[in-house]
Amino acid sequence: MVVYPHPIIRMPIVCRQCKIPKCMENCPTEAIIKKDGIVDIDGEKCISCQQCVISCPFGAIFLHEEIDTPFKCNLCNGQPQCVEACPKNALLFLPEHVLGQAQRMSSLLKYAHMKEVEYVEKGERKVRRYADIEKGKAED
Repeated sequence: MVVYPHPIIRMPIVCRQCKIPKCMENCPTEAIIKKDGIVDIDGEKCISCQQCVISCPFGAIFLHEEIDTPFKCNLCNGQPQCVEACPKNALLFLPEHVLGQAQRMSSLLKYAHMKEVEYVEKGERKVRRYADIEKGKAED
């Protein structure tokens, strides 16, 4: 059972908004819904069976003694308040399409020892030469 706040772990464990949420698959009352990519718990339908808590592979659904149903991050409907409130600006909310761009750049950097990288973008084969990037001649 995952209890919030955790007595030992002092770091955020947030819902990863899975494409195929195990918590949703295992909810017997269909209280877990997914709308616009955000997984949420419908408190009206939830019977507090805790199947979602058990099913979440990331431990991101919590129980609290003062709340009747399990709860999780629902990204505050696309405007996460934790990001807004962070005094050090250490948190950043990136939409899913931006994450894909960041992942591609990370993959490119893994191969920085190479003189060029081949990749496919929108079905078209492209070659990125590092010498061209330095000179500002890289094509987008």
